[in-house]
Amino acid sequence: MNTTEIEVLTARDVPLGGPRAMTVRRTLPQRARTLIGAWCFADHYGPDDVAESGGMDVAPHPHIGLQTVSWLFSGEIEHRDSLGSHAYVRPGELNLMTGGHGISHTEVSTARTTVLHGVQLWVALPGEHRNTARDFQHYAPGTVRVDGADVRVFLGSLAGSSSPVRTFTPLLGAELLIDPGATVTLRTDPSFEHGLLVDTGDVRLADTLLRPAELGYAPTGSDTLTLTNESDAPARAVLLGGTPFEEEIVMWWNFIGRSHEDIAEAREEWEKESDRFGTVDGYPGDRLPAPVLPNARIAPRRNPARR
Repeated sequence: MNTTEIEVLTARDVPLGGPRAMTVRRTLPQRARTLIGAWCFADHYGPDDVAESGGMDVAPHPHIGLQTVSWLFSGEIEHRDSLGSHAYVRPGELNLMTGGHGISHTEVSTARTTVLHGVQLWVALPGEHRNTARDFQHYAPGTVRVDGADVRVFLGSLAGSSSPVRTFTPLLGAELLIDPGATVTLRTDPSFEHGLLVDTGDVRLADTLLRPAELGYAPTGSDTLTLTNESDAPARAVLLGGTPFEEEIVMWWNFIGRSHEDIAEAREEWEKESDRFGTVDGYPGDRLPAPVLPNARIAPRRNPARR
């Protein structure tokens, strides 16, 4: 893999979750790249002192056509959804929620949280499964030691570790904690494209240096990835991967569809409090209203053509 093959995606700051919003750094989607595998959304936040920021408080809101993947480095988030799930997101533990035909949920950092720090990721569901039933899965992966790094695999397989969590396309999701100055070579599936989101430290992916909050994209075709921690302290990164997602998708607010009409219908049903999304019990406040649709048709997105 040479230097020109790594594409560096930089983050933009966006508010999350309505009037009591916290700021997150978003690297997917963006104009240069919509998806990495079926990964279509990546928010990275913290470390935030919740005494100053107020933490996370996202009122009931809907999803269609996707799975949400919650992964924390520190803090704790209380999750409730219209399937009836009541769970906690804790460091090193995966919460994956499937909102195919429709689901709603809340995310609130708990009183036990002093510093909130983690990632919120979305996976696009393929067309044949985008109206699948609501689901919720929890998994706490063990740590695997490879030369120079600790690896926690929360989706897919890496470094001899495999996650039992069900997905609808081939995926990889793993947290890497790389020793100071260490170089780590990981065997990967050459049919996968990969994205490395750096949390702390400066990490060289192949020959390209990635700084905190940057995401490095590596195309298909390689059976190894080499990472070097250029820092004098441990570096942390999240490795995402999957087979290229060839379908066009329409993304708007919390919805993923295939047409403007899919989105407009879902928005209308949310505003009418349709049974499609169910109700979330236990949240002391109102649900989030949907934004106004744009005047123009929402255009479909896909990745640029592969060279």
